Amino acid sequence: MLRLTGAVNGGLVEITRADLDGMMWHEIATSTTVTDGQPLFRGVLMRDILAHAGADGEVVTAQALNDYVIDIPISDFQDFDVIAALYMDGVALTPRDKGPIWIIYPRDDHGVLADIRYDMRWVWQLVALHVQ
Repeated sequence: MLRLTGAVNGGLVEITRADLDGMMWHEIATSTTVTDGQPLFRGVLMRDILAHAGADGEVVTAQALNDYVIDIPISDFQDFDVIAALYMDGVALTPRDKGPIWIIYPRDDHGVLADIRYDMRWVWQLVALHVQ
């Protein structure tokens, strides 16, 4: 489901659905710039995914299915409970609705996260992370 390259175990780690199912799941109810209200998102903490892959870096370059690419400081994942969401309001995310993985920040829990620079980091259709 997710490919990690760069400063990870062996230079390449493929995260499967079984890997994600084996991690602790979290929920975040938060507003977004592209949905109504406060959907409930369910997924795995980004920092847990990075730990699983043995990531050792300061920045991840996130890539989406549609080739959107952005650098995200790994400190975001330490400072905030950012999740790799697989569900929104109990429904599995698909590529048609921003899935199968969507990076979700707990926007409503921290005022600073309403800044547009964080909005750019909400990568949907996430397929790869390059750690550097």
